Parts: sequence; C-alpha cells; structure tokens
Amino acid sequence: MVQGNDRGSMRNENIYPPHMRNTPVYIAADNILSPLGTTTAGNFSQLSAGVSGVREHNEPGMAALPFYAALLGSRESFIKEEGYTRFEQLLIASIQPAVADSGIDPRDAKTVLIISTTKGNISLLETAAGKFDPGLKERIALHTSARLVAEYFGFNQPPIVASNACISGVMAILTGMRLIRSGRFEHAVIAGADLISNFVLSGFQSFQAISARPCRPFDRSRDGITLGEGAGTIILSSHRRYAGSIQVLGGSTSNDANHLSAPSRTGEELCHSIVQSLRRANLSAGDIDFISAHGTATLYNDEMEAKALTLANLQSVPVNSLKGYYGHTLGAAGLIESIIAARSLKENLILPSLGFEELGVSQPLNICSTLLSVPLKSCLKTASGFGGSNAALVLSKE
Repeated sequence: MVQGNDRGSMRNENIYPPHMRNTPVYIAADNILSPLGTTTAGNFSQLSAGVSGVREHNEPGMAALPFYAALLGSRESFIKEEGYTRFEQLLIASIQPAVADSGIDPRDAKTVLIISTTKGNISLLETAAGKFDPGLKERIALHTSARLVAEYFGFNQPPIVASNACISGVMAILTGMRLIRSGRFEHAVIAGADLISNFVLSGFQSFQAISARPCRPFDRSRDGITLGEGAGTIILSSHRRYAGSIQVLGGSTSNDANHLSAPSRTGEELCHSIVQSLRRANLSAGDIDFISAHGTATLYNDEMEAKALTLANLQSVPVNSLKGYYGHTLGAAGLIESIIAARSLKENLILPSLGFEELGVSQPLNICSTLLSVPLKSCLKTASGFGGSNAALVLSKE
C-alpha cells in the first residue's frame, strides 16, 4: 500500500537510474465509467454539452432524506462473471476497454497493476449476513480486491494499492510514473473506483459537509460537497509506439500536518507540491494553460486551493473543477479528472466549472465559467484530502 509524501524516499529524482530520469511516460489508453457514460469519449461529449450526472436521489437504505449525488444504477451489474463485489466489477469494467485499446498484455512481467480507492468494499459491513464473520475482514481488505482484479486479467506482478484519502487517484498516477522511470516496469495499468454507501454518505453528513443542492466549487454560495460514483483507468507506458500521446511530465505530494479533516489555512503545503511538480516537469507557472483543481466546494478546501495557486503564481491561469458534473468520486476522482484534463488538452477545450457564478474565495482566481476553445499544451492537476494530504501532477502534449 502506498502512503506518505515526497519528504520520504521518493522525494529526489536521484532515485531513478541516470538513463531513466527523463524517460517519457505516455498515456497509452484510458477509460471512464460514470453516470455520464462508459467511455472517455462519451463522458467528454456530455461534459462539453454541460450535462451533469448529479441528481436528487431518494434512497432510504442510504439516507433518511433525499440527497444530491451522481450515482450509478443500484442494480446495475458491470460484468457477467459472478463472485465479484460491485466495487470489483466496477474496476474490471473500467480496465477492460483500456487494456484492449492499449494493446498491452497484462501478463507481461514489465506491466504492473495499481488500484486506487478510499473505501473499496466497505459496503460489505452493511450487507454481509454475518458481520462478525472472521472472513469478512479479509474479504473487505483492499489487497483482497486488488488480488482478485489482478487474477481476473492475469497480471504476473503483485498489484499495488494506493489509498491516501482523496489524493489517491493522483498518487496512483505518480506511483505508476515513478515505477516506470525506475526501470522496473514499462507499463502501468492504473484504475480507481469508489461507490457511495450509507457508511460513506453518513460519514460526510456527520461532518456537515454535504450540500443540500448540487455543489458549486469556488462560488460565493458554496456550502459543501456532492458525492459521486465512478471508475477511471489510465494506462501509462514508456514504449515509443505511444509517442505523440499526452505525457505525465512530473508530480509531487506533500502533507499539511495541520488537522485530521481540515486543510491548511495558508495553502503553503499544496503550493509546495505544485512548485515541485513544475520543477520536475521542467516548466514554469507561465507554461501552464489551465488547471484542473480539486474544487470540492467546501468553504475551507476551495479557499486553501485558491491560496496555494496564488502562492504558486497561477492565479491568472484558467481553473475548473469537475465536481459539479461527477460529484466527488473519492479514490476515483484524481483518475477521472486527470483523464478529462488529458482529453481537454487533445481537444483544445477548457470545460467550465458547473455551478460557478460569483467568486467566493479571497484570491482573484480565473475560474472558467464558459466552454473555452483555445490552443492548449500543458495543464496542472491538483488534489487534496483528509489528513492534510496534497498532490499535483503536470500533463502535456509532446
């Protein structure tokens, strides 16, 4: 399981063999499975048309009162095979088309599987008949799901689980990039998923963090998050046959060491991740064409991000948040949003932040409120989460 930050063993690029330090890491294939569609292209088309997956739901088994969320069909089966939980089915269904599109063989010893999630099979606590069954602990463990998914596709290498609150998806991408640049692997299949259950929803409600309406990132009237379900898969590769694809140039993680659930009040720590990411990508703030922010629509997260981006001298760069379309998909968010950011680079389109009307943070950010068609080359993706975790990565056209 991957945890920690860049102050540990992965902080310095000298961990890479000299001949691998500048190895290009390409996005060989990707896929998104969400309430907006089952392919990346289908999702991007819906987003470009301003369609949101957020709806009002009345699910007594999940919450006593109606709530807004972006949910997949509760009775939907994502694969035909039996013996897998809905969480595992969702991962498999997301990975299958990406692997097929990439042409990469999961059985290749130079291919690694990385799973990103925050809650995994936690819903088994609600549905299992024998809640005190000693086998439940093993079935609910993240490494069990990762092993089952790896066996489904025939991966030869042990899978890796990246689970560090809401930066899990971005951290998983960075882990894949680092493993490739270490020379140990040539390909990394990175998949993330999370489903919303009573356990998850009630947890956020206990923080009074759930908005009574669709969330409004960075807006003056924002009052909390909207949750969402979905899965995303990115396949990274150093093989030259993918040259011309979007590259992961660099990234970094950090930690506030501030509070269990509240982010830094200064934004300095996320700024550190951003600055380190730009340095490792050999870019400056002026090279970034747009920013895909975490943008949860809570009062403190959006304010902290605004301060961090300002400290990094990025306050004039167009910013968007996708939470108004997908809700917060937890361990899948960093993957889904990075995939859309990469597609935005390809299409030269910056999506607007749905729900944004009036700036509600203390720094003068350039929040995108309309669909922009402009030449794009590089973008920054940020993420933050409970425990003070922060992450950033840079994507670019070759």
